[in-house]
Amino acid sequence: MSNDSGIFDGRILVVAFEGWNDAGEAASGAVRALKDSLDVVPIASIDPELYYDFQFNRPVLAGDDDGRRQLEWPGAVVYAPVSPGIRVDPLDDDGGMHAAGSGVGNLYLLLGTEPSRSWKAFTGELIDAALASGIDGIVLLGSMLADVPHTRPISVFVSSENPQVRSDLGVERPTYEGPVGILSVVGDAAEAVGIPTLALWASVPHYVHNSPSPKAMLALIEKLEQLIDVTIPRGDLVADSAAWESGIDALAADDEDMAAYIEQLEQARDTVDSPEASGEAIAQEFERYLRRRGDGRGDKGDGRGPDEPWRRD
Repeated sequence: MSNDSGIFDGRILVVAFEGWNDAGEAASGAVRALKDSLDVVPIASIDPELYYDFQFNRPVLAGDDDGRRQLEWPGAVVYAPVSPGIRVDPLDDDGGMHAAGSGVGNLYLLLGTEPSRSWKAFTGELIDAALASGIDGIVLLGSMLADVPHTRPISVFVSSENPQVRSDLGVERPTYEGPVGILSVVGDAAEAVGIPTLALWASVPHYVHNSPSPKAMLALIEKLEQLIDVTIPRGDLVADSAAWESGIDALAADDEDMAAYIEQLEQARDTVDSPEASGEAIAQEFERYLRRRGDGRGDKGDGRGPDEPWRRD
């Protein structure tokens, strides 16, 4: 997939929400990493009283640099570049801590928590902020629990509801039907007002769903770099990703059932990835895999279904 679409040469809003769409905190973690490497300022936010049930999404106490505690409320914030349109040359960056490339000055961010109620009004506020900022396209980041092995590269499924984006980038139209998260609502509202959208979904191994997945965060960052002329610093993510994988390896070494299950996932993934694999061979391998998982170990864990089933990009 290459970026041949002029849509992604303009102002792009990258969106992620904590909650149902954020398995392993991969989507929100990727946008936080991007926020830390950009010079951005908040330009819009929503009133949490209107959209959150605080018994479900509770405010938290956090200390600042001076040791003072303050309340942080759930919400959603839109960030804009301090210097819109600026290009940052990698050679101008000291220490490699800042994003670089011609797309840096066109990146806007939306980071928040999935709301508890009034989704239409919530989405309307965010779309109004996007229109006021002259956003040309929206990239929706999500992560889902899936039957994938932690030992293989994290799959990122890329899709779009927009015919022009699909044609320009050679991506698929999503076919999922069923319950959705706030990302789908935001995407639908954006397309309705003429803002084209693209969705990136990372697959997180469901058997480690309780821990953040830096490997999935990296996969989303790398896919985003393919779409936009921007280089995003990795920081500690590479080392954290290796430690995450090693930690799961250690757990599997002490659990024969887990090790056997991971081996099944690896065989299925390798069959799909093999150059000589035909569609029929892939289908047969997954039929065998599905029969083997009849003991229930293929369950998605916490029930937080994705907006898209697992697909390989």
